[in-house]
Amino acid sequence: MKVALIGTHGVGKTTLCFELAARLKRRDVDVEMVREVARRCPLPINRETSAAAQGWILHTQMAWELEAEADHRLVLCDRSALDNYCYLVHAAGPQPGWETLLGAWLPTYDLLIKVPIWTTPRWDGVRDTDIAFQKDIDALLDEQLDRRGLTVLRLSPGDRPQWGDVVMARLEPLVCPQPALFPEDNGH
Repeated sequence: MKVALIGTHGVGKTTLCFELAARLKRRDVDVEMVREVARRCPLPINRETSAAAQGWILHTQMAWELEAEADHRLVLCDRSALDNYCYLVHAAGPQPGWETLLGAWLPTYDLLIKVPIWTTPRWDGVRDTDIAFQKDIDALLDEQLDRRGLTVLRLSPGDRPQWGDVVMARLEPLVCPQPALFPEDNGH
């Protein structure tokens, strides 16, 4: 199973991802986190990004997801190929060359969780703090989700303290099935 937290920068995806991974591990779920790829990009990112940088990010995202899926029951992604694609569209316009690959890749996510804007981005050494840029990416992501007809669990900005509970309520039945009340007695 592969789950991705999606959204613009500075909204708490990474914090939520770590919280969910810890909660799942406490339930003995074999979970692997795919960390945010952009932070490792050797090329400029944020508003200074390029088609080459975003291509590197998209390819690396997909490779890291494949690697994690090979060895773990649940993969929890801090971003998806779709939100990385939105940064590419913002920088270089629509990219028809990416559409076929993206169309084939997006169904590999079992659950997309949209983390909304609830605060302005804070400088962390990498993250862009321009509010207009943050909102542009959020709008592009919503546009892409709608255009592609993707099902997404949308978190509410006002419920931020309960985000972990909301997501776990959706995940637990899928990855932590309840034991049978009366297991088969195996012929005894």
